[in-house]
Amino acid sequence: MLPVARFVNFIEQNALFAPGTKVLAAVSGGTDSVLMSHLLKAAGINFGIAHCNFQLRGDEALRDQEFCNNLALKLRVPFHTINFDTTAYATANKISIQMAARDLRYQWFDTLSRQHDYQSIALAHHQNDTIETILLNLTRGTGIAGLHGILPKNGMLARPLLFLTRDEINKTVSDDKLDFVEDSSNASAKYARNKIRIEVIPRLKELNPSLEKTFENNLKHFRDLELLLENQVAELKETILRQGVDETFLLIADVKKLNPARLLLFKLLQQYGFNETTVDDVLSVLDKHSGRVFESAGYLLVLDRDRLIIKQKKADGPEEAIIGINDHEVHFDAYKLNLLHDDSPLIVKDNAMATSVDAALLIFPLTIRNWHEGDYFFPMGMKGRKKLSDYFINQKLSLHQKQEVPLLVNGNGDIIWVGGYRLDERYKVNNNTKKVTIFELYKLS
Repeated sequence: MLPVARFVNFIEQNALFAPGTKVLAAVSGGTDSVLMSHLLKAAGINFGIAHCNFQLRGDEALRDQEFCNNLALKLRVPFHTINFDTTAYATANKISIQMAARDLRYQWFDTLSRQHDYQSIALAHHQNDTIETILLNLTRGTGIAGLHGILPKNGMLARPLLFLTRDEINKTVSDDKLDFVEDSSNASAKYARNKIRIEVIPRLKELNPSLEKTFENNLKHFRDLELLLENQVAELKETILRQGVDETFLLIADVKKLNPARLLLFKLLQQYGFNETTVDDVLSVLDKHSGRVFESAGYLLVLDRDRLIIKQKKADGPEEAIIGINDHEVHFDAYKLNLLHDDSPLIVKDNAMATSVDAALLIFPLTIRNWHEGDYFFPMGMKGRKKLSDYFINQKLSLHQKQEVPLLVNGNGDIIWVGGYRLDERYKVNNNTKKVTIFELYKLS
């Protein structure tokens, strides 16, 4: 007898389908998806069947496709099917056949959902699939998220058979004499998941015949622990993850108080693409000299004196911009530079983003660029020259901040102006100045 009451109860407890939801059922023709289809029908749920032919098993794949079509006719529900050249897709994208099949499958499900207004996609995973997933994750390396197994609901994906074991499914299909087809590849230990199902789990059940029940209880604990961790990390993000003008940072003093430091720092940095290896490296240099930079795909993590600074990487742009004598506006990096030539010796005051320069000393073309190692200038109001690296330290600029400061450079190589900070003493307006050029920087949003 079909376990309809348990099926409906599981759906309600996990809020898988709201009343009236139109469901797309992914059906291969095997025992799991066939039972799910019959349960969806018996529960009065509005659904259609989707079947993928990955063209990997010849006549057997055609048999499965025809079987699923007949099942849809028998249940009087819509049927959707598609043929994929899975091998060609895998080759073109340089991925495994299994990953190619997964990509193609979910891309098509998404298209079907939009075209036919399906609000949920039902997948026929069961308790044993969860056990296999956890064991597979453990062999590959996983965080706590890999221990919660397969979730009943994840976005549009719903798994209404997770209350059943494989043995329960097989018994129900047999008792109710439900027709199904067998995928011959399931009997092969060629694939990692099959190897775990065929070779590993039977050995574990020799040690613990109630393996499924034990894992079901463990899963509850793992999910509770994951929720507890997520709540603590959310609180930490509110208290120690701080926002600057164009950066995020953590005080090193706060990082040192984290316990367990490795786990919590990883969870804080994970959203920026940093992995556990990077976290280990960061923790090992917290008490060492600042200036260390760590990279993820999209972010920089800078160790700077008393803080860890997280900065989004800039898109690659020009290393410098050339300024001609007739230019009035030049764009460089995140800045716009305006030029104004004036016949009177004006001096700009009270605006760090603008400066007046003795026009007679300019050698065009000028250049605007970022800092290079070894750069120096003669800071206005100070005696002698100073290395820019030392000047930046005095200004308490972090490594990434000093790399973003625009420098106005004369045609002879002199740094005229450290944009937004200090003019060079040699280029200031004085009593002998006849004409000035005013430079004004604007930070682009």
